[in-house]
Amino acid sequence: MPLIRALSLLLMALTLGGCASLASDRMAGHLKAAMLAQDDPQTVRAAAPAFLLLVESMIAENPGDPRLLATGSELAASYGALLDDPERRRRLADRAYDLAKRALCADQARVCGTLEGPFEDFAAAVDKVSISGLDSLFVFGTAWADWMGHQGGDWAAIADLPKLEYLFAHILKLDPGFRAGRAQLYAGALAISRPPALGGQPDKARGHFEEALRQTEGRDLMVQLEFARRYARQVYDQPLHDRLLNQILAADPDAPGLTLTNLLAQEEARRLIAEDWFAL
Repeated sequence: MPLIRALSLLLMALTLGGCASLASDRMAGHLKAAMLAQDDPQTVRAAAPAFLLLVESMIAENPGDPRLLATGSELAASYGALLDDPERRRRLADRAYDLAKRALCADQARVCGTLEGPFEDFAAAVDKVSISGLDSLFVFGTAWADWMGHQGGDWAAIADLPKLEYLFAHILKLDPGFRAGRAQLYAGALAISRPPALGGQPDKARGHFEEALRQTEGRDLMVQLEFARRYARQVYDQPLHDRLLNQILAADPDAPGLTLTNLLAQEEARRLIAEDWFAL
């Protein structure tokens, strides 16, 4: 079904629905699912701004709804990943972070109140989050990680990295398989985000990436992509790097909830292979 037609049908469903807030939540979830199921990244690139504006209008009507705010954050981050313009990607990362923080504050006020404080206060607040609150932590954590990546080495942002690492450690302590391996993926990326001399833990990172691969049975190609470019390049393991990228290119990208991101992983894998990074 063409994406614009799907959007029209979803709008109709919202108009004919009952409770406005509940219908908005359902619609926002459908929009996200429609994007992730698409097999044409160019179509999504063209339609995503309309999706974002629609969800933003829902948020304006229900500004304290943590589910809408979280979906808006994820859509903004997903659209940013589709773009080549660094400045637009940075702005969308800022927007995703803002929406995710609002969702966290609406759902987990105790954690929200410690974001600017000492690590010990933040960790104590995170420790009190039960399994029912992990979605808010995860959405905020992913948006925070992306936002940090756009800060150009700002030391104030980097100083919060231990908090971010603790957040994902808590998620994995309560649910090692959270979000079908995506929490393991982010934990691995964070563990290798610094060289060992500055606190990076490559062995720990590899364990997280391998666990994410096991949990997804290789169907989520973003796992292989991040394993290759974040870990294999960091430790100069070309055989692992090339094997992972070739696995991505050989895979069938069609998978429930993963088709779009798998196709993007294949696009990026082709670019990484063409770089011939280990020859530089």
